[in-house]
Amino acid sequence: MHTITIAIDGHSSTGKSTVAKELADYIGYLYVDTGAMYRAVTLFALQNGCIIDDTVDEAGLIEKLGNIELSFQKNAEGKAEIILNGKNVEKQIRTLEVSEYVSPVATISEVRKKLVEQQQRMGQGQGVVMDGRDIGTVVFPDAELKVFMTASPEVRAQRRYDELLDRGHAISYEEVYENVMERDTIDSTREDSPLKQAEDAIVIDNSEMNQEDQFHVLLQLAKDRIAGRV
Repeated sequence: MHTITIAIDGHSSTGKSTVAKELADYIGYLYVDTGAMYRAVTLFALQNGCIIDDTVDEAGLIEKLGNIELSFQKNAEGKAEIILNGKNVEKQIRTLEVSEYVSPVATISEVRKKLVEQQQRMGQGQGVVMDGRDIGTVVFPDAELKVFMTASPEVRAQRRYDELLDRGHAISYEEVYENVMERDTIDSTREDSPLKQAEDAIVIDNSEMNQEDQFHVLLQLAKDRIAGRV
């Protein structure tokens, strides 16, 4: 069967990971959540003294990169979860504290180089759905299907706020909105692999779409390319 690479990029809190996982499961492809990888490195930085006085110690983190081992492991429901140095940290990486520092960590060229190389190895020789910020522009510039997902900042902040509340975090909408806007700025203006839409990417604004609508749009796009209709 003909397999393709599906690259899904976009802003934070657009639901990329959720719909990418669903698509990968449905068509039997490997799913790689690159955002989880950057979040895991950020968690490592927090746990190992590489974030001091709200500032990322880039030199210190770079020195410790060789001590970071990342992998994915399926849980009882068959969903891939991130493993940091042998420990499942899927829940720990979803906190607002990690969200506050993940964009600065992701601007570090040495971090990006380490993770991009690993992501490219993961996607070799098989059908893969990968989501992140630079998948269609840097990791897999030749991907057969590139999608750029976006939504209004207000909608994205509300989704993230609801998610954090469901997980028991005491947080205000204003704090989440500020974090969303700050991440947009950092992700879009960083020097190394900034967030941007690939020229041949299909833009999906899901501000008014539910998860099922997004899934069916992506599924049809994937089917067309797998069948060679595009």
